[in-house]
Amino acid sequence: MKTVRGLAIAVLLIVYTLLVHHVNATGQVSVLGAVLALFPFFLIAISVTLKTGSHLKGLALLLITCIAASFLWPFIMRNTRYIFWLQDIGLMSVLLLTFARTLQSGHKPLCVQFAEIINKGELPLDHAVYARNVTIAWVIFFAMIIVISTLLFFYAPLTTWSIFVNFVTLPLVALMFVVEYLVRRQMLTDLPEGNVLDAVRTYMNKSSTR
Repeated sequence: MKTVRGLAIAVLLIVYTLLVHHVNATGQVSVLGAVLALFPFFLIAISVTLKTGSHLKGLALLLITCIAASFLWPFIMRNTRYIFWLQDIGLMSVLLLTFARTLQSGHKPLCVQFAEIINKGELPLDHAVYARNVTIAWVIFFAMIIVISTLLFFYAPLTTWSIFVNFVTLPLVALMFVVEYLVRRQMLTDLPEGNVLDAVRTYMNKSSTR
């Protein structure tokens, strides 16, 4: 069941990405573009409706989203490209802040938390220092993505920007994981067996129950 759900989500993301790029490549005002721009907002509202303890509050949020979309429809139709850009840098900003806030004094760096989940306990000092530096590296990475996306959006053809955010950003994230893994294997010894994605899922599950 999980495999089927995962495949369905993957197919949905691929179709959505291709359609968004198609809209950006044509550069024309369209109903399809407006619908795609609103899709993430409705997805969030539906998710809140399903997860909230009070379905009434969730349905109220969904209704408010629908009413706001109907009033703003002409504006949305004319400005889909800006909505796509705000969604892109918004997501990257959330990720950046998620990592960056854990670097503040009195907080445990996020990658240290992931590593402790894999290690099933506190880390050796050199591992903890390395994990903190990885957290800093992710902050820098997301900041660079935001800067590049913004520069391309305002100073390059829209199609170029769309190719970057829809087809280049995710492979760059994957490359970041690969490079970090290779560096970790070279710099550290006695590494525990474990999966970073499993650690992330465990962390998310713990966060959602707080």
